[in-house]
Amino acid sequence: MTQDLDDSPRHWCFGCGERNTEGLGIRFEVDGGRVEGRFTPRYSHQGYPGVAHGGIAAAALDEALGWAMYAIGAWAMTARMEVKYRKPVPLDAELVVTAAVTRERGRMLEGFAEIRSLSGERLSEAKALFVRLPEGRARELQRFFVGETART
Repeated sequence: MTQDLDDSPRHWCFGCGERNTEGLGIRFEVDGGRVEGRFTPRYSHQGYPGVAHGGIAAAALDEALGWAMYAIGAWAMTARMEVKYRKPVPLDAELVVTAAVTRERGRMLEGFAEIRSLSGERLSEAKALFVRLPEGRARELQRFFVGETART
């Protein structure tokens, strides 16, 4: 991964931005085409008492999938995502979200992500379809987010 520009809008991302105090603050590590991040849902993310809102789980899964796309060098956007909620996502507990690209078909990319507790219990998962951005738009976003030296 490249170094973000100090004024990069990525710092304000709801999923991974460290300056967004309302966001998830997921810290990702990239290992080849697989990404893993950790985050702790807070009480401001609550749905039912003591449980994160389903949209928080979906946002974490979508963010991880987006990072998996970037990990393989693709600038892409979510076209469709199917989420399976297996168990309630607890508040105030550190969780692990992982994702990887499972298939590339030209402009279309497929991925799989899951959220697990630290003990390994699967809480939710998602399959998604992403669409690569046109080359010009990808270059524009690259410059906007990470500067000229980043890969496309």
